[in-house]
Amino acid sequence: MNRTGKGLRRQLTMIGSMAMVAGLALTGCSSDGGDGGGDGGEEIGVSLIAKTNINPYFVKMQEGAQEVADELGVDLTLAAGKEDGDEDTQIQAIENAISRGDAGILITPNGPAVEDALIKARDAGLYVIALDSPPTDAESVDITFATDNFLAGQKIGQWTAAKLDGEKATIAMVDLFDDKVVAVDYERDQGFLDGMGIDIGDPEVVGDEDATGEYSGGEYEIVGHEASLGAEDGGRTAGETLLAKNPDINVLYAINEPAAYGAVEAFKAAGKTDDLQVVTIDGGCVGVDAIADGTFSATSQQYPMKMADMGVRAIYDLATEGETPETSEGLDFFNTGVELVTDEPMEGVESIDSAAASEICWG
Repeated sequence: MNRTGKGLRRQLTMIGSMAMVAGLALTGCSSDGGDGGGDGGEEIGVSLIAKTNINPYFVKMQEGAQEVADELGVDLTLAAGKEDGDEDTQIQAIENAISRGDAGILITPNGPAVEDALIKARDAGLYVIALDSPPTDAESVDITFATDNFLAGQKIGQWTAAKLDGEKATIAMVDLFDDKVVAVDYERDQGFLDGMGIDIGDPEVVGDEDATGEYSGGEYEIVGHEASLGAEDGGRTAGETLLAKNPDINVLYAINEPAAYGAVEAFKAAGKTDDLQVVTIDGGCVGVDAIADGTFSATSQQYPMKMADMGVRAIYDLATEGETPETSEGLDFFNTGVELVTDEPMEGVESIDSAAASEICWG
């Protein structure tokens, strides 16, 4: 990576600020859709409980849900954790949904305690759909609409291995948490390493791989795994910590694009962006712009508005027609798709470029 986007920081900061403002307006708010109803004209209530409103990814998920709720006449309640990992606020939102008698819940869970509350919601008769990634406890939800996060990680890992072309990989891993286990964190982390051809050991454990060894193209060294909470400031701190351990990092993996940008800022401040490969997952429009201007090398694009759209429709169809959604063939969740985005295509690694990705990005 040799260039950085001058406008990316401003755009991310602006989106983040808008998201925080949206959070004040949306957390716990309800929008009456009007004419929708189940048998006998009863109003259909649905709650969408996001991880946080700070990340624009979840803001777009809320927007997608609201659009289809308005279309169908569903009474949609929006809530979110104060930050990624905030279980208490999500649990309260679940309890509120039960008290209201909602037909269902759409949720991106913040941790195991939330999953315990979801089991109570299911026991109370609510239909529960996880979005973005499967929960750790499969019994806590009825179905998941999500990115195949392991595959998303694999794609950027395969690209990285091909891009290095035999060069030693000195890898910095910017993850989500270091104090709790959530599927999206270990699936992306482990998928990336697997895509590089590194033996990952237990696929549900972050950091149990050998620190040094061979990847598919040559030697590797993993400098460390640092938590970011999926946020820009956390990514910056993680980047600084990893650089202090080893200033010769040439591969930067990040759990999502806000964390990736924060980490890149740390590398820029240290003058360590030359020949740095930055790979991440999200595929928002700002992230696609970062591919186009060279700030990011590759990203796996996912589709949050599709997840939310499908989730609201699924609960509506269940309430009105008694129809339940099905998982994708061969999977235990419904795969909403993922595409590798890069302007440096590698032979044998399927991808789309930033121009194509900009036509289907979110944000």
